[in-house]
Amino acid sequence: MYENLKWFIYLIIINCSFDVQGERTLGAIFDDGSFFYEAAFNVAIDAVSQDEENPFVGNVIKTSPGDLLEAENAMCSLMESSTFAVFGPTTRITLQHIQGIADFVEIPQIIVEPIETQNRNWSAINLYPHYVSYSKIFADIIKMKSWTDFTIIYEGSEHLAVLDGIVTIQDLDSEEDILMTIVQLPDGDDYRSQLKTIKSSGSVNYLVSCGKDKLPQFLEQAQQVGIMSDVHSYIIMDPDFQTIDINPYKHGGSNITGIRFFDPNLKDIENFVSALNEKVKELSEGQIENDIQQSDLNFKLALVYDSVILYTSAINAMGLEEGANFTCDSGETWAFGSTIINHLRTMEVDGLTGTIKFDDDGFRSDIEVDVLEVMAHGFEKIGTWTTEDGFSEARKIIPGVEQEGSESMKGKHFIVLTALSAPYGMLKESSKKLEGNERYEGFGIEIIEELAKMNEFNYTFDIQADGVYGSYDSKTRKWTGMMEKIMDGRADFAITDLTITAARQKVVDFTSPFMNLGITILYKKPTKQPPDLFSFISPFSYQVWGWLAGAYVGVSVLLFILGRFAPEEWQNPYPCIAEPETLDNQFTIANSFWFTLGSVLTQGSEIAPIAVSTRMAGSMWWFFTLIMVSSYTANLAAFLTVESKFYAIKSVSDLSNNPYGITYGAKKGGATFSFFKESDNILYQKMYQYMDAHPELMTQTNEIGLERVKSEDENYAFLMESTSIEYMVERNCDVAQVGGLLDSKGYGIAMKKNSPYRQPMSESILQLQEQGKIMRMKDKWWKEKRGGGACADDDTSSGDAQPLVLANVGGVFIVLAAGSGLAIVCAFIEMTINVWMISHKVKVSFREELIAELKFIFSFSGDVKPVRHRESTGSGSKGSKKDDDKEEDDVESTRDDDRLDAQTAHSERSSHSHHTAHSRRQSNAVQMAKMRKYSRQFSNMT
Repeated sequence: MYENLKWFIYLIIINCSFDVQGERTLGAIFDDGSFFYEAAFNVAIDAVSQDEENPFVGNVIKTSPGDLLEAENAMCSLMESSTFAVFGPTTRITLQHIQGIADFVEIPQIIVEPIETQNRNWSAINLYPHYVSYSKIFADIIKMKSWTDFTIIYEGSEHLAVLDGIVTIQDLDSEEDILMTIVQLPDGDDYRSQLKTIKSSGSVNYLVSCGKDKLPQFLEQAQQVGIMSDVHSYIIMDPDFQTIDINPYKHGGSNITGIRFFDPNLKDIENFVSALNEKVKELSEGQIENDIQQSDLNFKLALVYDSVILYTSAINAMGLEEGANFTCDSGETWAFGSTIINHLRTMEVDGLTGTIKFDDDGFRSDIEVDVLEVMAHGFEKIGTWTTEDGFSEARKIIPGVEQEGSESMKGKHFIVLTALSAPYGMLKESSKKLEGNERYEGFGIEIIEELAKMNEFNYTFDIQADGVYGSYDSKTRKWTGMMEKIMDGRADFAITDLTITAARQKVVDFTSPFMNLGITILYKKPTKQPPDLFSFISPFSYQVWGWLAGAYVGVSVLLFILGRFAPEEWQNPYPCIAEPETLDNQFTIANSFWFTLGSVLTQGSEIAPIAVSTRMAGSMWWFFTLIMVSSYTANLAAFLTVESKFYAIKSVSDLSNNPYGITYGAKKGGATFSFFKESDNILYQKMYQYMDAHPELMTQTNEIGLERVKSEDENYAFLMESTSIEYMVERNCDVAQVGGLLDSKGYGIAMKKNSPYRQPMSESILQLQEQGKIMRMKDKWWKEKRGGGACADDDTSSGDAQPLVLANVGGVFIVLAAGSGLAIVCAFIEMTINVWMISHKVKVSFREELIAELKFIFSFSGDVKPVRHRESTGSGSKGSKKDDDKEEDDVESTRDDDRLDAQTAHSERSSHSHHTAHSRRQSNAVQMAKMRKYSRQFSNMT
């Protein structure tokens, strides 16, 4: 009776206690050192307690990482507070210690960490996928990729269990041998040595198993080492693959594959992340300012939320209202612990990480994940994997840009905005009535057609009626034309001769340029210049003519001087006289100029050099004149056959200076006008101020600008893009491009800012360029269609020959100078040798003889040189002294007569210069000398 009363009173107290408290406690031990696990735990409790009359409350105890004593005290404290379960901890060593205590007292422990082994008798539930099922995901992905040779890269021994299913993949597929290499990453932060070894092995496929904290660093170093190109493939095993920053790797070409357990864009995930951020700020008292994003959500945080949902569902299903309430020293166990564990293993709940259910062994093995690949535009789902069905493709994986673009654009319909601007967009010439896209043709139209085929999308062209491409109006603070329609979403794409500018790039996106160009000048074709009366001077520049005249004078004077130096040039005018009193020199100043002039004019001369020095100087002069005359003749032919043209302007600088009253302008509101407006170049600013001050010179279209250039009533130049000028010049033979390009830019396809179609469209354009299709399309629409090529043969071979400058013939002057210098040296050597021989023969001082010779040479007293050392006539062995004296008198008389005749002859030679007269006088003198000689011989005989 007493015992029954005692239990009755005890039950009343317990019931009263629950009625007063009205709460069920869930305990948690977190030793991660942050607020995120605690926040996720509390958010989940708040979510399950919203509609409960008897809500759940959380009792979180935070301990130091790896401190077993703190973890044990926390566990005992939770047991004494009537807890239903213990969640955590997260550190491996403390987790195992708490597992032992929970198993002893039979209190359920909820785990969200991967563990290698799990005793099925434990009072533990692990929501982390079992390593056998987890490894099977990647084994199937390897099969899908048909890898037969790959390298397994893992971080530490804790990853070996999950790799066990990969290593045994050979047993699963016996049709073909699979070669696997296993490499462990070293401790620390530098993996380059191991990565270089992997690179040298030649392996290009890698299965990577490492933590999220080291994964970005691993990928960065792999990129640095050079194993992240388009020939390399990666499979990342970490479930938080989607949270890493892939921007540095998405354009490298590597195929990077991973998995995810939840889609960050789902509504439930967004709500959880929002509540998580608020709870973190509440717990940290505002210390954490940066919010976690959906894409950054940790897989284990989602598991904490799911574990609370799962456990509270089991408690509610069982109708339990009383938790474990005893001390660690009591030796008691919770009677409902094993019952709850068994019930949990039979439940199936939908959580953030998918459907949660367990197999017969109590492991979470029935899982479903999304398979992702890194694309140029970000992560892309390529398929799903389930325990039951394995891998299922969500799209056909075919490498190449076309397939990537097709996936995002396939089957969609777009509005493509264009303008009627030849040759980019034009109305098709047809006798039939055309409708829709068939009405248009042109370069831009054909590009869209090719892109549509590659990316499998549909389109409809819309015409910009006013032809305004778009610029920012500072007065209305709005964009105009095509830019406005793209920004408002009234059109998806815009293609024409639309220039990519910095201002436009800020408000819309552009594809890669499909054409490169620059600003230049369209002006009338240069007129033919009338022939010049003195055009024969044109083959040489004035500088060359001056140098040629100087060379002529210099060589003539040099020959005159060399003639006086060279002894051989002093000749006996009377060959019959063995010892003449005077010697003649043919190189007078007049004869020297005549000799060089005859060579220049390719005419002969009766003067012929005799000495080595004069011959050398003459030869060098002949060589010089040969080159000069040949060059003159060759260049003269070009000047006489090619008609020169008159260029009013040759560059933008000439246009700015405006020497002939030329007016100029550009398209109103176009990129060309904006270029001058925004340029900081002084010349371009001057031109902008001119055009801004004369709005009447601006045109609405390029065609109007062309007509103004062609007009005879207006001297007008039009500034526009070089590609448009090329098109006009091919069809209008009276205009031409003047000057070079002022800048470098490109035409691109415009689309709305942050458009998902920018990357596939850009890559498709690059592919068209690599295949040469865009160049062929340009040749078609520029040079073939619509009258193209009409001016191809219009004076294409004409061009202005340039006068030869000193640099062209400078070598000839060098040869001439070198030869002249050598001639001077030879003349001096000849004169020195001759002086030495005379001084040695007549026994006089060499110095005195040299001085005397130099005095005569530099006296320039004439071309008659007296003989200073005449040979004396010796006595014969026969005859008397009287006869000798008489003979000497006769000889002296003869010499007097000869001297008189020589002077007479010299006088006659000086008064006449003709060669025939000179020969006649020389002949007469010889005859007279002979007659006198015979007369004296006859007298002596008698």
